[in-house]
Amino acid sequence: MKKVYCIGELLIDFVAENQGADLSKAKEFTKKAGGAPANVAAAIAKLKGKSEFVGCVGNDAFGDFLAETLQKNEVGIENLQRSNIFTTLAFVSIAANGERDFVFNRGADKKLNYTKKLATQFKNQIVHFGAATCFLGGDLEEAYTAYLIDAVKENAFISFDPNFRADLWKGREDEFIKKCIPFIEKADFAKFSEEEALLISGKETLLEASQIFHKHGIKLLTVTLGSKGTFLSMENKTIIIESTKVNPVDTTGAGDAFVGCFLYQLSLEENLETVLKDYNKIQKMIAISNKAGAITTTQFGAINALPTASQIGF
Repeated sequence: MKKVYCIGELLIDFVAENQGADLSKAKEFTKKAGGAPANVAAAIAKLKGKSEFVGCVGNDAFGDFLAETLQKNEVGIENLQRSNIFTTLAFVSIAANGERDFVFNRGADKKLNYTKKLATQFKNQIVHFGAATCFLGGDLEEAYTAYLIDAVKENAFISFDPNFRADLWKGREDEFIKKCIPFIEKADFAKFSEEEALLISGKETLLEASQIFHKHGIKLLTVTLGSKGTFLSMENKTIIIESTKVNPVDTTGAGDAFVGCFLYQLSLEENLETVLKDYNKIQKMIAISNKAGAITTTQFGAINALPTASQIGF
């Protein structure tokens, strides 16, 4: 089994459940562990895979809570750094239909320092780059870029999710797109939302967007469409794979559960180059990953809602 290294932010989500998707009207919040790359790492570990989180939290009670949450879920935290800057916080308000409104209060995640010795651990493993805060400057962005170079040198399988957050990039969308391109060019697998796919490609349809991304170098790409399914594109073949039907209460972490489940399945494979040419097998893997994402929407919070191996049927 390959190990999956997940690089990026780990933070506190203060969640206002069933108080509407307008954060200004929310009154009560519940503390949850969050951060897209950390969610992916937890999704893999909860399926009994091997995952390692690479990121930074504060030397405070929230940082302690986050480290303990990852440990409890059997995510490796050897490369979890601590900073005297306060742990990053996100405030999330969730409507009854699962739609969300967020505000970020950025802190310790930006202080991740590059560690050269980590590079050798990437050899022939899987490295996932989740970019929600990683393009916002600071030590994190420098480390993030350096780890991409390391992953390529060490022949790692590279996964990329842009995790676009409109509130973080309002008026600077072109800058976000530019920063995504080097990761897209090196990615073996990338997962987009429909908004991300059209924004980054500059196209009006998913088919046109997929053609652009393949020209950049992505071998396998998916676009998650919520209840409509997942658009899959590889080797000039495209298909929409149906979602698992559920009654969602919170969409937080659904995309991360999808990515984690897919990377877990890849981690079991000896030869990933062969798997990436097997269109039928990839379709089945995506269908299973859709199930993981759907299950996650049936509970509040991200990590706590991620499915176990028995729930998926592994």
